[in-house]
Amino acid sequence: MTNPLLSNTELPLFSQIRAEHIEPAIEQLLTDAQALVEKLLAENEVYTWDNLIAPLEEAEDCINKAWSPVSHMNSTVNSDDLRDAYNACLPKLSAYSTAMGQHKGLFKAYQQIAASEAYAALEPAQQKIIQNSLRGFRLSGIDLDDVKQARYKEISLELSQLSSKYEENLLDATNDWQKLVTKKSDLAGLPESALQQAKQTAEEEGKKGWMLTLQFPSYLPVMTYADDRQLRADVYKAFSTRASDQGKNPEWDNTEIMEKTIALRHEKAMLLGFQNYAELSLATKMADSPKQVTDFLEELAEKSLPQAKQDLIDLTAFAKEHYGIDKLHAWDIGYFSEKMRQHAYDLSQEEVKQFFPAPKVLQGLFAVVEKLYGLNISEIKDFDTWHKDVRFFQIMDKSGELRGKFYIDLYARAKKRGGAWMDDCRGRKKVDGKVQTPVAYLVCNFTPPTGNDPALLTHDEVLTLFHEFGHGLQHMMTQVDYLGVSGINGVEWDAVELPSQFMENWCWEKEALALISGHYQTGAPLPDSLFDKMLAAKNFQAGMLMVRQLEFSLFDFRLHQEYDPEKGAQIYEMLNRIRDQVSVLAPPAFNRFAHSFSHIFAGGYAAGYYSYKWAEVLSSDAYSLFEENGIFHQETGLAFLTHILETGGSADAMALFVKFRGREPNIDALLRHNGITA
Repeated sequence: MTNPLLSNTELPLFSQIRAEHIEPAIEQLLTDAQALVEKLLAENEVYTWDNLIAPLEEAEDCINKAWSPVSHMNSTVNSDDLRDAYNACLPKLSAYSTAMGQHKGLFKAYQQIAASEAYAALEPAQQKIIQNSLRGFRLSGIDLDDVKQARYKEISLELSQLSSKYEENLLDATNDWQKLVTKKSDLAGLPESALQQAKQTAEEEGKKGWMLTLQFPSYLPVMTYADDRQLRADVYKAFSTRASDQGKNPEWDNTEIMEKTIALRHEKAMLLGFQNYAELSLATKMADSPKQVTDFLEELAEKSLPQAKQDLIDLTAFAKEHYGIDKLHAWDIGYFSEKMRQHAYDLSQEEVKQFFPAPKVLQGLFAVVEKLYGLNISEIKDFDTWHKDVRFFQIMDKSGELRGKFYIDLYARAKKRGGAWMDDCRGRKKVDGKVQTPVAYLVCNFTPPTGNDPALLTHDEVLTLFHEFGHGLQHMMTQVDYLGVSGINGVEWDAVELPSQFMENWCWEKEALALISGHYQTGAPLPDSLFDKMLAAKNFQAGMLMVRQLEFSLFDFRLHQEYDPEKGAQIYEMLNRIRDQVSVLAPPAFNRFAHSFSHIFAGGYAAGYYSYKWAEVLSSDAYSLFEENGIFHQETGLAFLTHILETGGSADAMALFVKFRGREPNIDALLRHNGITA
């Protein structure tokens, strides 16, 4: 029987992939790639792009194309068999990656190409790949002695396993908790859509009543609307102690994993000659030094903190005056914030949702990018998929050329990792004049449709969809022909959020909202009165939201910057120090936020979470040019397409930003967009 992961088809054969296919396919591809390296090095004495780098990129692409659907299915339709096969491959992939990064012959061959006369004749994208590779060798320990190289290899392997285990513990702890409510009156305050969803969840499990879970579409309505304070407290506690020493199952406690992860990252940085992991993290980013990052975050905190403190004073006064509540707890903030928003702006999130049915939002999103960049997006009905809810689309440019394809998986379900993300299914490359079309996965966790009604999105979920689509556009619009720097490959990590945060701006523009909204029953446009209220409330509690993000960013960065092997990671001591500095609200002692902070413990954001704020400066400043010229100004749209989206990682992010904006970024637009006075 042929292995679907080795079929090298244009798109993955999801429905045919079984757990037993995974290990043999990955083993074979890794063995082939390593044999190819030795063959190419042996066959040549003078190395060139064509006789070394191009065939190696091809082999890497074969590995990526097999691993991508495996990794993707592990995140979206997780099962025990799939998880076991996925985990069995992690050591193999880690060992391969380290072996390539520490291969002295390969390193010398790249050095030879970089020093050759032919190098000057290569395209800038090819030169960038070579420079990135030389840096990659150094960051893989090419200069270390054998003992240190072996230790580096052990660390890399252990870190990849810890990251996977952290994510699994979080998924299992999230899926494990349920609460069946049998009296509707106990759910007073919850909107009809949330009740319907809870009822549907109970029915799917053959139970009568309303089933609450820790999936976000269930958790958020309880925290925002449930009148029963004790219910909010119970759900909050279950959510904020997931995968921790405070959770109910010690088997899923991430404490030791986190401690080990921070220690190993520090050891890795020290091996490579850095003082700490924050320094190592910045070796591949726009920011020049740890001081530049902490100064940036602290300046933002200084400007935001007075407003955040006032936000909390106002909320506390509101809860006391209208509800007789003297002291606000963490599980009260979302609830009374929503009550205060309704009171101050006469704005209910539930009312807003009626105007954002998912099909209309998606259609409107496509209309927005058509107006901005001249793109045409159409649905492909016949395709192989991993789940029945998935849809598939293609993007053509205005000259009728196919530019990209994407899968979209919008709804939350059990066995699916939480959050929202874009990932790379296929990258763009050009071989023998033939282009491999880039393909993206776009994944969200929105509340699914109930009954005959479409899924209704909160405005925050609309922002999330636009955000992920922005990442998708950078991946799919690339015009770079070399895999190493096409799409999002090779883009500095603190610039990678620029296209995504940039797209969110259109969700606040009347002209764009006319395209993405319409009442789910009548199709009536979003009323001006409601839009005016949304705008008025846009920066409601912006100070509190800003310092919350700064708390996460500073915690992550300083945790990695200030690690001391003598003392251990001191994760919650550090978090409390940061909270003392920038927070306005202390969570309860049992809160274990870091135990589910997968961005830094299981994602790519370690000592890099600041990137969200850093890139928000770029995106706000980039968008201010549209504010000056018109939000659908085609010339400006095409300039953004050309300089940012199509160029990917083939040039430095700052140089590309300056080409688009005409100058380096400044912080003013970010503060203005957040309603914070500089």
